[in-house]
Amino acid sequence: MSERDVFEYALLRIVPRIERGECINAGVLVYCRAQSFVRARTHLDETRLLALDPDVDLAGVRAALRAVEGVCAGGEAAGQAAHDDAGRRFRWLVAPRSTVVQPGPVHTGLTGDPAAETERLLDLLVR
Repeated sequence: MSERDVFEYALLRIVPRIERGECINAGVLVYCRAQSFVRARTHLDETRLLALDPDVDLAGVRAALRAVEGVCAGGEAAGQAAHDDAGRRFRWLVAPRSTVVQPGPVHTGLTGDPAAETERLLDLLVR
């Protein structure tokens, strides 16, 4: 059997009207400490989101999702988190917040390829 490492993941949810508690999944965050890997992949189903709230700020939601991807990517796109390690960036992104883009609970698993796992989870849980 190939070497597998523990990884953690959380869904990114869009909650356009906090008082209603309705949400759609719009992305996944994956972190694997053993491989110093952190990545976010997003997919926004605008039709579903507009069904929940026709007045949602689509441009703002898109910008927030891009920002999450940027923090995971590191470098200049990560802003102040540019020099933080992968684990610190992941922990910051999964911290509970009361905004339109929210992380879900953190789950764990085993993987030999965290990049492929990110795509698999995006396909399974978001698209």
